[in-house]
Amino acid sequence: MNERLKSMKRSFLLRLLLAALCALSPFTLARAQTGAATTSDEEFRVFNSEGKPSSMEEIVGAMGGADAVLVGEAHDDAVGHRVEAELLRLAYARYVATVEARHAPRSVALSLEMFERDAQTVLDEYLAGLISERHFLLSSRPWRNYETDYRPLVEFARAHKLPVIAANAPARYVSRVAQNGPASLDALSKEAKAWLPPLPVAPASRDYAAKFTRFMSGGDTASPAPAGQQSSQQQPSRQTQAQQQQAQQSSAHASAFLLDAQNLRDASMGDALAEHLRRNSGALVLHFNGRFHSEGRLGVAEHLLRLRPKARLLVVTIFPSTAFPDFEASGARGLGDFVILTNPARARTR
Repeated sequence: MNERLKSMKRSFLLRLLLAALCALSPFTLARAQTGAATTSDEEFRVFNSEGKPSSMEEIVGAMGGADAVLVGEAHDDAVGHRVEAELLRLAYARYVATVEARHAPRSVALSLEMFERDAQTVLDEYLAGLISERHFLLSSRPWRNYETDYRPLVEFARAHKLPVIAANAPARYVSRVAQNGPASLDALSKEAKAWLPPLPVAPASRDYAAKFTRFMSGGDTASPAPAGQQSSQQQPSRQTQAQQQQAQQSSAHASAFLLDAQNLRDASMGDALAEHLRRNSGALVLHFNGRFHSEGRLGVAEHLLRLRPKARLLVVTIFPSTAFPDFEASGARGLGDFVILTNPARARTR
């Protein structure tokens, strides 16, 4: 009799647990299944494109109508990085792990500016368990904040067998363009060009060029981080007048190509995304880059749409704002389909 009572009790508790789970919203259920940490309103606020309060749940729901989600970040925003990890977890939970019966599961992929395209083989080997993390990091040139900010994304993808796209142009070729112009890429070998978008690269749009000019003149707060201006370009303290003039001319010549160098990065990321979508029908790609690359549907978005005009895009821009927790229309409107403002008082990453 005691065993029977115990069995009835276990059955009752199981039914009670199932009833409780059914009562959870899809967003709450996703948190339970992925182990995603809740981040409070004291750390970030979500707004739609009109500046009205929104939510992570609305962003994840909007992903259902997108092929690519371009997430623009401030690279040192610790809260923003946690939000990004949550977006990836929730996308997986919504579109892969807990798809409603009337919907077919979608393949979800992670794409990163933080890895260059010639590191793709090493990245794939690590994801497949063929090499150790130590060898992966030694060969892939990760950013210095990889451990704290981007490793959670890669490890989640690895654990759930999601593809990861190394999307950025190799820095050596970006630097070449910054110094010698886009035509200098023609001299590269066929093997080298395989890591680049089709040449010649479409030039930056007028709006993007204007935005870049504003930044270079100090009028835009979102950094484009155009690789190509190396610290090694600093001249020795003792120079002849001729050497100084030559250095100034060289610097002016190089600065004329900085927009082209930045544009190469955008084109590379757009091409990497387009190629994945071409090979994987119905895929959902979450691409993470600096906000300058994608906000306002410029940069990466423009290059992607040149290659795949019918691609459906969702742009999310995340950055710390002194206006937090309020939405500052003058500074945040038009940056994306959703804007996530983070608390600037929180710690920064290095």
